[in-house]
Amino acid sequence: MISLGGAIGTGLFLGSGPAIHSAGPGGALVAYTVIGIMVYFIMTSLGELASFMPVSGAFSTYATRFIDPALGFALGWNYWFTWAMTLAAELSAATMVMKFWFPDSSSFLWSSLFLVLIFLLNYVSVKGYGEGEYWFSLIKVATIIIFIVVGILMIFGIMNGEAIGFKNFTVGDAPFAGGFLATLGIFIAAGFSFQGTEIVGVAAGESEDPAKNVPRAVRSIFWRIFLFYILAILVIGLIVPYTNGSLQGHTIMVSPFTMVFEKVGLAFAASVMNAIILTAVLSAGNSSLYVTSRMLYSMAKEGLAPRIFGKLNKRGVPIWGLVVTSLVGMLAFFASIFGDGVIYIWLMNAVGVTGFIFWLGIAASHYRFRKAYIAQGHSLDDLPYKSKWFPFGPIFSFALCFFVLLAQNYQAFIGDDINWASVFAAYLGIPFFLVMWLGYKFIKKTKVTPLEECQIDFDEHRNAK
Repeated sequence: MISLGGAIGTGLFLGSGPAIHSAGPGGALVAYTVIGIMVYFIMTSLGELASFMPVSGAFSTYATRFIDPALGFALGWNYWFTWAMTLAAELSAATMVMKFWFPDSSSFLWSSLFLVLIFLLNYVSVKGYGEGEYWFSLIKVATIIIFIVVGILMIFGIMNGEAIGFKNFTVGDAPFAGGFLATLGIFIAAGFSFQGTEIVGVAAGESEDPAKNVPRAVRSIFWRIFLFYILAILVIGLIVPYTNGSLQGHTIMVSPFTMVFEKVGLAFAASVMNAIILTAVLSAGNSSLYVTSRMLYSMAKEGLAPRIFGKLNKRGVPIWGLVVTSLVGMLAFFASIFGDGVIYIWLMNAVGVTGFIFWLGIAASHYRFRKAYIAQGHSLDDLPYKSKWFPFGPIFSFALCFFVLLAQNYQAFIGDDINWASVFAAYLGIPFFLVMWLGYKFIKKTKVTPLEECQIDFDEHRNAK
């Protein structure tokens, strides 16, 4: 359920509308399909690594062992930064959601309440996180399935009387609007929407029988991406014309899901979708606190973070990682000073490109792992899960992520005056990562580990079994 729910968030419930409006239904489908294929390969790479070596600090550990300790250091802190900022952003988003029902309420009140709730879910035990994420994911999955079924019935006229058919795919410039550059812009948005699927790799270190369950989760990735994103966007594109100005919105009142449910005559759709989006927001916050504390724990054990983060409470939870990340989450409290929407945008800009950076790290780590595994004379038959299409998968994923990193926010460079503020906000994650990587490399004088010296630990493999 963690892997199922990881890819479903506000990116689908709210972000799919602007994507269709910008590039048309065809452009959105192409962008989400290509990024979905890339994520599938990323996850098969992670599946091979995590089923063989299940550790809580997956990305940092794999890069440290198979490429360079400096890269592992940078990826670990990059991942922590990404999800710590995401926690603050989701708390800010939760405040905006609650103001749908309570417009005059305090932002500080809702941010505090949800932070305490998420902290307690993680503090009680890893089971608390797992139970919370299970129910959050179940609600999201059920919503998507109901939405797709209702949408298909509307398209063929079984619900709401008139058959809609495919007429909205020929409205205006549909199915492709805005040309290649518009579709390229959706590549970036689609990538942000899919972030979170990799959490299953972090959870592998505490899951039951990872050698069996991690491959099961990975194998379902392609189908859930197809079902939850491709079919959902297809349904929206068929029912709501891309020229509908309401698709541009970023509030629950104009969520494309709400628009479809209202078309079928469900007057309470906005309130129901608001509640569901709240679960998606809390799910993202819950996962943020989980993965950041585990990443800090793993890095502390490897000497890449202060040792205090390696201490566990009696329930086996890395408590100091929870505390520090929660303190960062308090950035959301500034919403009461600067405004909810302003803080949310600032925080999401801070996250920026960092998601694509750790996907790059996963692809590169898997490529090096497989090469080292063969170079040291091991048999592929001993792997609990073998990634398909090697080496095409990690090479394709690396190349596409690199392209998206460079091309994102190309709009800032178009026109007579370059919007340097927009450029700084969008690309902030890249210099942060480079400073961490090159700074550690310079101070510690690290080198790329030769393939024959990479740590292929079969004891971890046996423990995984």
